[in-house]
Amino acid sequence: MTLHRKTSIAVLALVLLATTGFTTGHGSSWQLTDTGSTARFRGLAPVSATVAWAAGSAGTVLRTVDGGRTWAPVGPPEAAALEFRDIEAFSARHAVALTIGNGPDSRIYTTTDGGATWTEAFRNDDPAAFYDCVTFLDRRHGLALSDPVGGRFRILATRDGGRTWQVRPTTGMPDALPGEFAFAASGTCLVSAGRHAWFATGGGATARVFASRDGGWTWTVTGTPVPSGASAGIYSLAFRDPRHGIAVGGDYVTPGTAPDAAAVSRDGGRHWTVAKREPGEYRSGVAWRSRHTALAVGPTGSDVSYDGGVTWRRFDTGSFDAVACTSSGACWASGEKGRIARLR
Repeated sequence: MTLHRKTSIAVLALVLLATTGFTTGHGSSWQLTDTGSTARFRGLAPVSATVAWAAGSAGTVLRTVDGGRTWAPVGPPEAAALEFRDIEAFSARHAVALTIGNGPDSRIYTTTDGGATWTEAFRNDDPAAFYDCVTFLDRRHGLALSDPVGGRFRILATRDGGRTWQVRPTTGMPDALPGEFAFAASGTCLVSAGRHAWFATGGGATARVFASRDGGWTWTVTGTPVPSGASAGIYSLAFRDPRHGIAVGGDYVTPGTAPDAAAVSRDGGRHWTVAKREPGEYRSGVAWRSRHTALAVGPTGSDVSYDGGVTWRRFDTGSFDAVACTSSGACWASGEKGRIARLR
């Protein structure tokens, strides 16, 4: 979006905003970092307040070990033509990254030396499959989600930290709705808490949440009040424990308006209730910062909730696609034009 600068004072204000962050007095602000990149980062994996990974367009993977003061390009050279949409990191050295696309464009890469070298751990050989996101239940057990193949969503699983992957049988998966799919918008369409996992959908007649309580072998599905459509539905999930979840979404075609596009669950995803005061605009990423505090981001701004997702307040107007927080409350956001920021 183009900003119309009418005076030199306005120009100076925008420059200061870009370099120092933005806050409305609610205690939260983004501090933008200089990534030296123009890629769009939809994959984001903070490890701590100082270590974080980001993955995005043109095969770009960045890593910082100094809190964002410097970023190093560490992506696999053979993936330069691919689109990374998710990355999961366990340390400054170990990360697992997903590229998206039909057929062989859906791949998973792993590194255990900080990105100095990468191993292609999985390459999709089914032209009907399209993998959207990845989650890890612990340091060894992980799941990846594909859009429906033969009428059912497909799960890919690893038991060795991402080194090898196997396609799970779909016998424990409910049927997909006509036109239903998941959104590869921020690496958070599939999430987990312990042995519990969830994924969210749109595209069909109803935006739904699938839940597994046995590590991704069997799934149940629940309809939600979040509106669904050809490009609408739930884009992001966050669960702080096996019971408390938040869903956000909308329609990326109309990002400025998104009624009923935020919802909460207190029973592990069995029931969902629309937020009492929602962002009101399309949001592609959501994350818990603490027991009661959560953040949501999208191309038109960022919002904070201090009551577990029931009410939201805008605190930033910049564009971000993804948000993620560590267990200690260190939060990061990433998006278009190389934008990566820390919450302060």
